[in-house]
Amino acid sequence: MSLEDLLRSGTIRRARPDPRSSARSLRAAKRDIDTAKMLAANGKFDWALSIAYNAMLLAGRALMLKRGFRPSSSEGHVAVIRFLRAALKSGAGSDMVLAMNGMRKKRHRAVYEEMDTISGIEAKRALSWAEAFVEMVGRLV
Repeated sequence: MSLEDLLRSGTIRRARPDPRSSARSLRAAKRDIDTAKMLAANGKFDWALSIAYNAMLLAGRALMLKRGFRPSSSEGHVAVIRFLRAALKSGAGSDMVLAMNGMRKKRHRAVYEEMDTISGIEAKRALSWAEAFVEMVGRLV
């Protein structure tokens, strides 16, 4: 799906580019990376993955805000992922978005359905993806 398709479907909407909110969102993403590391070090793997995912979500929102887009209110997380798929069509960015979407699904299960389902390996892998993604978005914004 292209950005125009996402706009037409109401998944995202145009907004005035907002560098200040973008920078604030990116700072929060970096804070979440630190929090996720602390949680993983203390064996809280479900929450470590959840917060690592949140860091990616915040970084994705930072990119959206910088480029003059916002997610629709009804499809927040999915709208950010769909925007990222359209904005980062190839290369490492598209691989990171694929990993992010998988983390979104695991986070949902861990938070709403089955607790203690994320292994230490999964949490560390999520942290690695999140760190790389936040760093990449930092270069783009």
